[in-house]
Amino acid sequence: MASEIEARAAKETARRRYLAIPGAPKLETFAATSAPQLNVVGVGVGTKNTAGENTGDLSVRFYVERKLPPEAIHPENMLPEQIDGVSTDVIETGRFRRLPSAAVAAAAAIVNQGKLRPCQPGGSCGFRFPPGTNMVMAGTLGAVVSDANGQYLLSNNHVLADEGNIPLGSPIFQPGLLDGGNPVTDAVARLTKFIPISPSAVNHVDCALARIDSPGLVTPVFLPNVGKLASGVPVAPTVGMKVIKTGRTTGPTSGTITDIHATVSVEYDSGTCQFDEQVIIVGDGDEFSAAGDSGSLIVQSNPKRPTALLFAGSQTHTIANRIDAVLAALGVALVI
Repeated sequence: MASEIEARAAKETARRRYLAIPGAPKLETFAATSAPQLNVVGVGVGTKNTAGENTGDLSVRFYVERKLPPEAIHPENMLPEQIDGVSTDVIETGRFRRLPSAAVAAAAAIVNQGKLRPCQPGGSCGFRFPPGTNMVMAGTLGAVVSDANGQYLLSNNHVLADEGNIPLGSPIFQPGLLDGGNPVTDAVARLTKFIPISPSAVNHVDCALARIDSPGLVTPVFLPNVGKLASGVPVAPTVGMKVIKTGRTTGPTSGTITDIHATVSVEYDSGTCQFDEQVIIVGDGDEFSAAGDSGSLIVQSNPKRPTALLFAGSQTHTIANRIDAVLAALGVALVI
């Protein structure tokens, strides 16, 4: 059985050999290719499944847009059964995309999409597109954070800053304008800082801050079923950890972490961007997240401690940044 060090080293070999470069063409719905560089959307480390059973053995995970039958794959395009002596596992995920605002609300999450005073993490929030674009959006307010200069809303770059296209100082609204926010009366914070996202470099976080206009506008206590955190100190994610979140679209959901060292290709408006050392979660029975849940804080179920920040995914898998990496990049601490 491979050690974690051996599995992570083999994963890096797989990343260099098989992960598609940014900007590579994607599969169309009416055709597929077995060429690994056009089908692999991520590589990671996790326990191997054989015939539907979890073996408990660490493996290199290939996340693919489509899992094709062996007879449809040219022998030279077959993904290896082992890399550097470590077993591999192939998992169909579909394409990974940032989870932007959703146009359709889930009935169970209406409270998350409404106007909240004080504003609460898990609720709808977002920026305003420039005049003339005829677009509105909403994402999720992730948490309240602070530094020596004050308190801020924490969410994704693409939720608060439109991938860096919104000027610093721009108003942030709760709820987001897609959810009925009023641009005249519902500004609660101002975009203060974001970490750039690059299609041509390795990324680790998708995050941004907005300074709260008035402390009384916001509470750090999350919407149900997260509520008050047991601690603001991050806990390192681990494979098998049970987690919860509450988000703008799907409300409260539970899931299980399946990978903590994933390198993934994520589709943005600006292009395909690669993220390294990402956390992958699958829902317990139902989907863990959907479009509009971007920015949700992912919390260890028991005790309730922060572990990751949701930003992307597919219909079956959610991708999140490690929250300790987010807080370090922004120079802030969680407020509870």
